[in-house]
Amino acid sequence: MLERELKRGSAELLILALLEDRERHGYDIGKQIEQRSDGTIAFHITSLYPTLYRLEAKGLIEGRWVEKAGQRRRRYYRLTPGGRGTLVRQRSIWENFARAVNRVAGIAAPGS
Repeated sequence: MLERELKRGSAELLILALLEDRERHGYDIGKQIEQRSDGTIAFHITSLYPTLYRLEAKGLIEGRWVEKAGQRRRRYYRLTPGGRGTLVRQRSIWENFARAVNRVAGIAAPGS
């Protein structure tokens, strides 16, 4: 239960962070999250799409359809200027929150 809530609470941050450097389609976003977390965080691809739609409705990301020969049509997402600002704020909030949880739970910070 806690793991599911943590995933849900971090999905927006993870998506925005992955779109910081380049545009990606939904399947790629899901695969990148799983690979970069060494398999610790994995989203069923269908659960990512509602988050992508919500971020797009908020104006934090923009999507565009791309068709390539021999491939199915894919929607590629990119970060908007508003999304970049939100990413900066969310990173700061997450860092402060994780530090506070670690202090309360007695988890040593790396390098301590």
